[in-house]
Amino acid sequence: MREYEIPFHEKLEFKPKKTRYCVCIPTINEGDRIKKQLSEMERKNITRKFDVLLLDGKSSDGSLEPSYLKELGIRGLFTLKEKGRLSAQLRLGYAYALNEGYQGVITVDGNNKDNIEAINDFSKELDDGYDFVQGSRYLKGGRALNTPFGRTLAIKFIHIPIISFLAGFKYTDTTNGFRAYSIKFLTDFRIQPFRKIFDSYELLAYLSVKSPRCGFKTKEIPVIRTYPEFGPIVTKISFIKGHLSILKILLFLALHKYDPPI
Repeated sequence: MREYEIPFHEKLEFKPKKTRYCVCIPTINEGDRIKKQLSEMERKNITRKFDVLLLDGKSSDGSLEPSYLKELGIRGLFTLKEKGRLSAQLRLGYAYALNEGYQGVITVDGNNKDNIEAINDFSKELDDGYDFVQGSRYLKGGRALNTPFGRTLAIKFIHIPIISFLAGFKYTDTTNGFRAYSIKFLTDFRIQPFRKIFDSYELLAYLSVKSPRCGFKTKEIPVIRTYPEFGPIVTKISFIKGHLSILKILLFLALHKYDPPI
């Protein structure tokens, strides 16, 4: 087995493995948003049907109190202890899922924007043998509520067309973090996602391209993503620096800069 590059982290496990698939939630300083999301997951029995893992990017707002998480039925809290962003958090969760013997991973953001009951739909698609399932707010049956206009333009006219072209697969949504992956896909020698080159948003785009390109069963399912109707938009992506970074990622994808050294 190849040596995986896993970020240095702290691990808190509250209960043993019980389910076939796990739900990974990357989060950092989401405050009441993550609390509301986890409470809803507990209320809708998600935390009993799936092992839920929180991938924390060093939150400092007190939103992930261990005793509170244990009470809600969360399986584990994993906190980065070195520099790293979204892809570093995801690498941590995927590696743990592999080591624990899960057959698939479902990911959803920790900002309370997604309809978490759709986790059940992702699970069914993994049961049916799909290796990569992308949640789409633009697919028939999905909904994109209060999405900032500038972001909608960037997604529909830049990100989706480029990723679809590189993947050879017609996506309708490519930036949504609500997804599912089979362990077979994540451990394939042609993918190798456990590399330090994946630190910020690279891994989401990379896996979207590699799945259909490498012949894995890929599909989209409809989801609902809701931004706040009023007040400031809370986002981890700055308008200029963040979007330039994403353009760089797309360029590197086109140039095969993320391909593994097979």
